[in-house]
Amino acid sequence: MSDSNTTDFTNPSSLILMGIPGIEMVHVWISIPFCTMYALAVLGNFTILFIVKREPSLHGPMYYFLCMLAVSDLVMSTSTLPKTLGIYWFNSREIDFSACLTQMYFIHSFSVMESGILVAMAFDRYVAICDPLRHSTILTLPMVAKIGLAFLLRGGLLILPYPLLARQWPYCRTNIVPHTYCEHMAVVKLACADIRISSYYSLFVALSVTSLDIFLIVVSYIQILRAIFSLPKKDARLKIFGTCGSHLCIILAFHIPRLFSFLTHRFAQNVPLHFRVLTANVYLLVPPMLNPIIYGVRTKQIRGRLIRLFTHKRT
Repeated sequence: MSDSNTTDFTNPSSLILMGIPGIEMVHVWISIPFCTMYALAVLGNFTILFIVKREPSLHGPMYYFLCMLAVSDLVMSTSTLPKTLGIYWFNSREIDFSACLTQMYFIHSFSVMESGILVAMAFDRYVAICDPLRHSTILTLPMVAKIGLAFLLRGGLLILPYPLLARQWPYCRTNIVPHTYCEHMAVVKLACADIRISSYYSLFVALSVTSLDIFLIVVSYIQILRAIFSLPKKDARLKIFGTCGSHLCIILAFHIPRLFSFLTHRFAQNVPLHFRVLTANVYLLVPPMLNPIIYGVRTKQIRGRLIRLFTHKRT
């Protein structure tokens, strides 16, 4: 490993992932909550997919978007955690350069896709509450499929320049990445070239996608709140608040750690590196773990179907 820190090279065949720099001595202990969160994320999201598939009454726009969210969560967490746990448990730090770029692409593209799915879910709640009589005619199955495809293409195309640009840069001096996975800027900072194109483009993508999606969500919920407060009955208002509450929790669980990780990685260089890397891991783990729990607990239909499933098995 010492040679890799001094050897000059142009196109590395592999990179070395350090894990969380500075706290290598507690990697094994950190792996316990990471592994637990990943197991809960996989179990919870597969449960959501299974329940929606098995229950015909859940075959509607809201639950189709929830399934898209579950798939996105599974891809994001599975793209990083197995390799991260390999670093913690087996000191398996080496990753092929092409595999690194592939991991980078999947992480960032599905992150953009998940942000879009949250917008679609907000739009679904807006139509269901503000124009309920037209909900079934506006959000038809083909329309839901088109929305999902549009956000998939947006994520795939916007992030495609990340690995393409990263592959063309010349690399030298070191192939050690101070991270647990191939985060875009952590990799391109190793290049011996002017990487301002990569840096500015990633900044543009992050700010434009986040600001646009949050703006659309805020506009949707302003209209929803106006509709809620116009209702005469308090019980009806509380019921709608409960319906939207789970979606708002998911939005906060996704965007707050994501924005915090992005801003500290770029603009808070005085923040310790191990804290920035740890935050970047949390943002890819906590939302996939919380999303099925929040919907499972707060959504009556899913909670009821899950209870019936286990009750039927015991019977």
